[in-house]
Amino acid sequence: MDQKIEAAQRRFPLRKRAIEDLAVRDEDFRSLCIDFADAERAALRWENSDTPKRDERRAEYLALVNDLAKEIEAILDTAASIPLPAQRPKSQ
Repeated sequence: MDQKIEAAQRRFPLRKRAIEDLAVRDEDFRSLCIDFADAERAALRWENSDTPKRDERRAEYLALVNDLAKEIEAILDTAASIPLPAQRPKSQ
């Protein structure tokens, strides 16, 4: 799980634990964190590219990274104000 949420935890280091807790409980949030990491990697690839569209594509991915970060932050803020129930043990 950690690799899937590392990028979000790097972006919001003071909220590492909240990100981990929410990612365990919420598949949509976990997916958002994965999308964020993918967009960050794509922006880095374009930064290191030497193609003519490099700057344009990098800017597009950086905008996506920022939009996803805002979404992650909003979800974290909402989750902080609404306590999540403890995770129930799986029945056998």
